[in-house]
Amino acid sequence: MILAVVILTLLLTGFIWASRWFGWFAPAPLSAKEAEEKFGIERVLSPVDYNQNGIDDYTDILLGARQDAQNRPKYSAAYYNGGYPPEGEGCCADLVWRAFQNAGYSLKDLVDQDIAAHPEDYPATNGQPDPNIDFRRVRNLKVYFTKYAESLTLDLNEIEQWQPGDIVTFDKPGHIGIVSDQRNQKGVPYLLHNAGQPNREEDALGRYRISGHFRFHGENIERGS
Repeated sequence: MILAVVILTLLLTGFIWASRWFGWFAPAPLSAKEAEEKFGIERVLSPVDYNQNGIDDYTDILLGARQDAQNRPKYSAAYYNGGYPPEGEGCCADLVWRAFQNAGYSLKDLVDQDIAAHPEDYPATNGQPDPNIDFRRVRNLKVYFTKYAESLTLDLNEIEQWQPGDIVTFDKPGHIGIVSDQRNQKGVPYLLHNAGQPNREEDALGRYRISGHFRFHGENIERGS
């Protein structure tokens, strides 16, 4: 009898875990338009179009993150000479720099330049900057965005403050992602992120402990950076 209960418990636990991992039975998300109608959330657009493609930065970042999510690169946090992983590989930080690349920014160059200028601000480098990996470390990205982006609420109940293209960092475990324009039935946005899971755009913003919420402003970034 006890053995049967243990087996049943393990099976149920595995089913719950798989349901979350694969997104089984998840309610359909609300589109940006549906969320605006239901909750009165007005979409925030960037005043900057850094790559001058007719699309504002926040939307470009969102679309770049979604493209990486749809590509579903094989999860890899390996070290690569030159810094960039192959197109079909990546980790959570790679989704972010690819999102920024879609808006015309080289996040690698921005982070590397700031580490070189202010190494004391980046304890994760241990005083030994390495351009091959520094821009792919969540701790370094959190420092960079804390310095150069707008810091916003960590409270998920303030749903209107969470906007498409925002950057979110997490700790325990260290993780990073981009806020989606889709929302759950409570108005909390979906998260675009790469933890190796099958569904890279999902209702996961409250799954980890949030350590930072940022909105990037590119007004002071010179083109080509």
